[in-house]
Amino acid sequence: MSNAPIRVLIADDQALMRTGFKMILDAQDDIEVVGEAIDGADAIRRFEALSPDVVVMDVRMPTMDGIEATRRLSALGRPARVLILTTFDLDDYVYEALRAGASGFLLKDRPPEELVAAVRVIAAGEALLAPSVTRRLIEEFARRAPTAKRTELDELTEREREVLVLMARGLSNADIARALFVAETTVKTHVGRVLHKLGLRDRAQAVVLAYESGLVQPGE
Repeated sequence: MSNAPIRVLIADDQALMRTGFKMILDAQDDIEVVGEAIDGADAIRRFEALSPDVVVMDVRMPTMDGIEATRRLSALGRPARVLILTTFDLDDYVYEALRAGASGFLLKDRPPEELVAAVRVIAAGEALLAPSVTRRLIEEFARRAPTAKRTELDELTEREREVLVLMARGLSNADIARALFVAETTVKTHVGRVLHKLGLRDRAQAVVLAYESGLVQPGE
């Protein structure tokens, strides 16, 4: 396992916020802030120059907001893992940011240790959806008719579909293991296969597909 630090790019139009985030993250032995960006367009330029592991992205910025920047970063040859920072848990941008390719969300008023934990989770390839944000997403899904084709799920085995459903309901690997009476390592294998077969980057994208295909219905 590599001992190289997690390379982070911070994108926020407020200098004080960038400085605060940098101080918090640089204080960790396993995290290094390699650059700062003042808006979405700047974030794309610096991402291409610095190749960070995680982009900590403010959702609301001038010139180009965090959603459009996330969408463009996701379209690159080496898609970014983006942690979106929001001021309010009912931010209208949350749903679109997830669809654009964000790997997680964090409220700006959360304690510093939660920012550190979020960066580590996303760098490890997991998704981070705060409970309040997850509720917002489910409400948004409930307003929309299924849009993805169910045929996208045809390649999954019955057990893999079960795992996808539980992922979409917000269960961790440990929770899924308990629900299905299997080892957590087995769940990790199933999750990996689900993502590979569906061409998805992480659990956040899996949640979107599960709801948009109608496999999971809000309120179930």
